[in-house]
Amino acid sequence: MANTNRGIYNAPQELGWPKTVVLGLQHVFAMFGATVVVPIITGLSVQVTLFCAGIGTLLFHFITKRKAPVFLGSSFAFLGGFAAVKALPLTNSAGVALTEAEKLPYACGGIVCAGLVYVILAALIRACGIKRIMHFFPPVVTGPIIILIGLILAPNAINDASGNWLLAIVAIIVILAANVFGRGMIKIIPILLGIIVSYLVALVTGHVDFSGVAAANLVGIAPFALAKFDASAILIMVPISLASMMEHVGDIAAVSATCERNFLANPGLHRTLIGDGLATSLAGLIGGPANTTYSENTGVLALTKVYDPIVMEIAAVVAILLSFIPKFGEFVHTIPTATIGGVSFILYGMISAIGVRNLVENQVDLTESRNVLIAAIILVSGLGFNNIGGISFQIGGAGFTLSGLAIAAILGILLNAILPGNDYVFNEEEYEVAATKDLNADL
Repeated sequence: MANTNRGIYNAPQELGWPKTVVLGLQHVFAMFGATVVVPIITGLSVQVTLFCAGIGTLLFHFITKRKAPVFLGSSFAFLGGFAAVKALPLTNSAGVALTEAEKLPYACGGIVCAGLVYVILAALIRACGIKRIMHFFPPVVTGPIIILIGLILAPNAINDASGNWLLAIVAIIVILAANVFGRGMIKIIPILLGIIVSYLVALVTGHVDFSGVAAANLVGIAPFALAKFDASAILIMVPISLASMMEHVGDIAAVSATCERNFLANPGLHRTLIGDGLATSLAGLIGGPANTTYSENTGVLALTKVYDPIVMEIAAVVAILLSFIPKFGEFVHTIPTATIGGVSFILYGMISAIGVRNLVENQVDLTESRNVLIAAIILVSGLGFNNIGGISFQIGGAGFTLSGLAIAAILGILLNAILPGNDYVFNEEEYEVAATKDLNADL
């Protein structure tokens, strides 16, 4: 395994509560940058997002019997889904077109359903075994879908960055430097560092507006918003859960490799999927983004060798407390759009790069015409149909719209099932070996 020194599994007893609390606060810093970027990009509430991250983490720990030290933060995988829902031709009861902000509850409704897909898959894995289920979702399908998410989002990053290229370039340079030259904690929080440095430049150049912070209350309830449901929005979000599920499996394998515990077996992948899925559905129900397991916090585990889930639970409680400070939420919203554009420039590219890595690490043979065809149809159909707003149709008088991403996912899954030569076999041990290599490379 990756760790040669003995890890700490009972932090309060071995370190004392003061040090344990400090370690929990460190996990807050690790998750913060990535978690708050998602609501800023999508238009969701920062307060609600932090609350969902905290309560989702606690729910995950309850379902997994407090065995896996995992933090659930905002998922980047669904950013493409939010963009697609905003493009839908949704109207109110009077037939008036909804604004992008008014469409957000429908995107959250899709998130609720996407989270329930996790639960369904968990039940199938429990009943049929993981190998049978994952046979239908090989890397040749999930890899191109992940690549597609980043490519669809790329124009949004350029649009945001173009408002002030100086701020965007500063954020990009800092993130690159932290990733390439950083060590320890610096390498784990590159997004947060990029935001901070770019923000300081924005302050000096007069591109920050604090009027919203001044008007906000110090203490208040987060602006929760109940999800609304639309078939088209659901059809956009649900397929993304298939790709994010693979991210979940990889992250749980990484935590297992770090802590020298096989969490895929105990508490079991079915329990971790249920925890992640229900946390995601709860977040969507109250107006938050989808949750996902955070590799940033896994990196902190590897650095500190403190594997007690209590440190994640402390971080979760802090996130919940921050969610009841409106001034803090408004302060986050003072971050210039161009700064977020610079961050998104890297993030969206990393999403696509993760998809490429998924193909490479799983040794997908792209010299085989079967694999090339599946990947090609996923990419072209996704980008092409996204460019024209998807496909709209009616069933029984009800209108539906399939986004480019949804069409690509459906075609990819169907082609993989129909075309001969699907010999993919899911291997838990391979995931843990790959996760161990990744951690060793980062430290």
